[in-house]
Amino acid sequence: MVEQLAGAASTRLRERGLRSIPGAVNSNIRLSAPPVFFDRAAGAILWDVDGRDYVDYVLGQGPHFLGHACGPVNAAVAEACKRGMLFGGSHPLEVEAAELVLEAVGWAERLRLGLTGTECVQAALRLARAATGRRRFVRFDGHYHGWLDNVLVGPVDDGPRPASEGQLAEYLADSFVLGWNDADALGDLLREHGDTICAVIMEPVMVNTGGIEPRPGYLRRVRELCDEHGILLIFDEVITGFRLARGGAVQRFGVVPDLAVYGKAIGGGWPVAALAGRADLMDLFGTGRVNHSGTFNGSVMAAAAVIATQRLLAEDPPYDRVEAYGTALMKGLSDIAQGHGVPLHLQGLPAAFHASLGTPRSVVTDARSLQELDLDGYAGMTADLVRHGLWVMRRGIWFVSAAHGDAELAKTLDRFDAALAGASM
Repeated sequence: MVEQLAGAASTRLRERGLRSIPGAVNSNIRLSAPPVFFDRAAGAILWDVDGRDYVDYVLGQGPHFLGHACGPVNAAVAEACKRGMLFGGSHPLEVEAAELVLEAVGWAERLRLGLTGTECVQAALRLARAATGRRRFVRFDGHYHGWLDNVLVGPVDDGPRPASEGQLAEYLADSFVLGWNDADALGDLLREHGDTICAVIMEPVMVNTGGIEPRPGYLRRVRELCDEHGILLIFDEVITGFRLARGGAVQRFGVVPDLAVYGKAIGGGWPVAALAGRADLMDLFGTGRVNHSGTFNGSVMAAAAVIATQRLLAEDPPYDRVEAYGTALMKGLSDIAQGHGVPLHLQGLPAAFHASLGTPRSVVTDARSLQELDLDGYAGMTADLVRHGLWVMRRGIWFVSAAHGDAELAKTLDRFDAALAGASM
């Protein structure tokens, strides 16, 4: 008999949490997660409060690229905090952190630290409006840029619409939403409305929805179109930055934006984000003409975590190992699924790929073509994976960390095999 999804201790905690926390979670994205409470984590393994272990492919929704509880990063943060955490003024670690990140990405000239990717996206859009004197921006169906009113959208049909009750529909009027990977559609829009548009913002790889890569030449053509119309190109590298390569998607694809938002992996899982870009743009913050604020921006904890993480990534780059692991994992999962007659579909990059069921009629290039696959069927299958000790997301994204190794791969494939053998497909 397959064990229950949530053990007794997790169940008690959830019942207790429901009395004080709405939904017993502090982020709505966790409402759809299995009702499991975790006690600790190390490397690529989680342990719940009932003592069960899981190989983790959620990684805190992506931030733990180095794995959980990374010793050198946590030690650096603890040591730095002995001297204080917030000074209400500047401190040396902020400068060193900025220098190391700029050195890593290679293309940007200035950087501001923030707390979340959502906040840094808003800073980027504000900067783009200030620099161009224009109001509207272009974004793409299926790309995620935070949960605030002007960027959170529901399913796109004839135009953007709110994804939540209480969200103001008029806040979405400033954005055009297009299908991604279609440079002609973007060109048509910019010819008609380009003089009202301050920025084009995108995930350079559509990891949040579907693990979809850009078509050959697409990013470069977007760059050219932005230049033709005096529009800023913003890369939302909250997921891809420092995960696909030390220089992020810019290094991998060779296309340089005007501004980029980083997060997730920049500080080894500590709460930190950054906005980087051209000096002439970013210096608008420095003159005070454009406001960017935040009590915890550049905190001792965040700066120390960034410094330690960037040093680790420079001294022992894990990217080849992550690539090899993710490639072997995708092949192993596919082979096992095929053996059980399960139509598993995997796509994306080895460091962050997407799982679904079914066979697409053609190459999946955007959010609309992704709907040809059985996303709900895979989401239902994840309960069996969790029962067998694989911590995965219902929406199909699998994140690989530098802490995943041979032992985790063998355990993953054994558990995946057992889950499919016991599931009623």
